[in-house]
Amino acid sequence: MTAASTTQTRTIRILDTTLRDGEQTPGVSLTTDDKIEIAQQLSKLGVDIIEAGFPSSSEGEKRVVRDIAKLGLTSEICALSRAKRSDIDAALDCDVDLIHVFIPTSPVQMKYAVNLTPEQVLESAVDSIEYVKKHGVKCEFSPMDATRSELPFIKQICQAAQTAGMDSLNVPDTVGIMIPKTTTQLIAELKTVVSVPLSIHCHDDFGLAVANSLAAVEAGASQIHTAVNGLGERAGNAA
Repeated sequence: MTAASTTQTRTIRILDTTLRDGEQTPGVSLTTDDKIEIAQQLSKLGVDIIEAGFPSSSEGEKRVVRDIAKLGLTSEICALSRAKRSDIDAALDCDVDLIHVFIPTSPVQMKYAVNLTPEQVLESAVDSIEYVKKHGVKCEFSPMDATRSELPFIKQICQAAQTAGMDSLNVPDTVGIMIPKTTTQLIAELKTVVSVPLSIHCHDDFGLAVANSLAAVEAGASQIHTAVNGLGERAGNAA
């Protein structure tokens, strides 16, 4: 007798942030033509989602995100947005497939980066996700600095984000503090409170971005944020 195979096939999606986070690499500045060429090549590679930029940061950024969205690529086109309606409006103007909304959730970032209470952060996240969904666009939500956030609060905001309609949850290791074991534990904890697909966004400050991303996948994440050659702010992203 031949034992039945227990192997299960999983599809792991790639969200490439070379054009957004990658451009935050010190000394890197991409022209519109550069960005369009990179987007076309990423699509040819089979990247599932291209994070084309942060439209509210400048009119030039907004134009190039809109231009990429018009290319008709096979990849979905994503725009980054703070949890602010004005940012979301800028992203909506670009006619993208997906808006990636983020807001800080760690005590230090809530206090010093946005000067909001946890209650205000929760309210802003829910309002922003509902606003994106009201316009018929897919929404990925990131609790920024998730890996330094207090676990009860991160679970609370992720549950609220799911109720608000987020399509996927991204877990950012914003300052690159994790190791594979703690990454596995955090993803496992979040899977107990949300049922939407989980994504991971790792920074390479301690050289563990790829290892942590793979650990997240083993723990149940189904999407990885990456950048070509590991480009990105400070030490870069998962390569």
